[in-house]
Amino acid sequence: MLPRLSVFPALLLLAACGTIKDTYNSFLGGVDNTEPPTPLIEFEQRADIDQLWDAGVGSGTDKQYLKLVPVHADGHIYVAEIGGDITAFDARTGEELWETDTDTRITGGPGAGESMVLVGTGEAEVLALAAESGEILWRTRVSSEVLSTPKISDNIIVARTVDGKIAGLNAETGERIWVYDRTVPALSLRGTSSPVIAGNFVLAGFDGGRLAAIELSTGKPVWETRVALGSGRTELERMVDIDAEPVVRDDVVYVATFQGRVAAMSLETGQIQWARDISSYAGLCVDSTTVYVTDDNSHIWALDRFTGSSIWKQEKLQARAITAPARIGDLVVVADLEGYLHWLDTDTGDLIARSRISDSPVIAAPLSVDNIVYGYASDGTLGAYTYDNLSEKLVADTDTDQEPETVAEDDTVKEETAEPEQTEEDESWSFWDFFSSDDEIDDDLTD
Repeated sequence: MLPRLSVFPALLLLAACGTIKDTYNSFLGGVDNTEPPTPLIEFEQRADIDQLWDAGVGSGTDKQYLKLVPVHADGHIYVAEIGGDITAFDARTGEELWETDTDTRITGGPGAGESMVLVGTGEAEVLALAAESGEILWRTRVSSEVLSTPKISDNIIVARTVDGKIAGLNAETGERIWVYDRTVPALSLRGTSSPVIAGNFVLAGFDGGRLAAIELSTGKPVWETRVALGSGRTELERMVDIDAEPVVRDDVVYVATFQGRVAAMSLETGQIQWARDISSYAGLCVDSTTVYVTDDNSHIWALDRFTGSSIWKQEKLQARAITAPARIGDLVVVADLEGYLHWLDTDTGDLIARSRISDSPVIAAPLSVDNIVYGYASDGTLGAYTYDNLSEKLVADTDTDQEPETVAEDDTVKEETAEPEQTEEDESWSFWDFFSSDDEIDDDLTD
């Protein structure tokens, strides 16, 4: 059980990340000291954003802090919602292909590959479904709740649980092949970094600021590197956590840590090639020359991929709970706590355009595939977007006779000059969901 006194200072720290505004008032009767989101600024839109399609997917994350991220495989988009439904869409047209009710609470995923769709549950299960039909192939028990995305390669499924374990499962049967175990510290952000499979390596970030490489076939450790070391007088100040998914490009691993660093590391040895003192729990994306990362203040950085030196920094979205970036064409896209997508110039970081998925927060990073960006809001709204010259390329390349519908830009975007209205409902997922155990915290409060 977490110490009673350690919960409350953590509450204040994480509230400053711009995610919850009213929990301090609700639980402690104090004054809300959360920094309000920066009002949306007026600027000249230099790109026309086209909404290709949108769809409603159940209750989404039901206002809980869950990163249920859409996944693309073989021309399909798969998305899950907390109530148990998994839905497959045609990635270009938005046509619903199938929907399956798993009759369980989905908390991690989906992942996709090798003709399978994978999810983790709050009841400590991993489920495998047939990618073409949605048929449930099997479900298997793991050691605890799964908050990250299960991954698959070479007929092995890798699933990370909140108790610090990573399980390798047989993709045909769900039978456990191996388990990698690491101690979880007493205090950490709620959520776990999703494992990444690169060749025969499984890369996993852990609470405590360590990144480990594990052999995919056996689960044996290959190397482990401390990316960042906590500092400060209190346990809270010393908390270092890898919550975001690492990114691998050209045998280099890029990783971001909360209250730590952003670093580039050798895939083979784990040796750090460069590091910057930037704290991030949202995460990063990487292209051929640049690392784009969202820090804890909702500032977006562009760093040289080979040296880590700064290229630009965009600070006009302060405290808007910005997601990790995604790259599309010559733009970078991030989403925020009011359902907006912000489109930035990759060369300068200037705001180029703004669109909106819904009026609910977007927690999961946008997904960029084949010149389309997919955004998934916490109310279950899934939208597909492109822009300007990319729209013409999409129409020319599509294999269907039906052109994607182009939706006019939301008129409210151009009129947004004042601070957006905030309501309790907009940000009403429980702030306690940031921590590693809901049950422990609830029990402590009722003692």
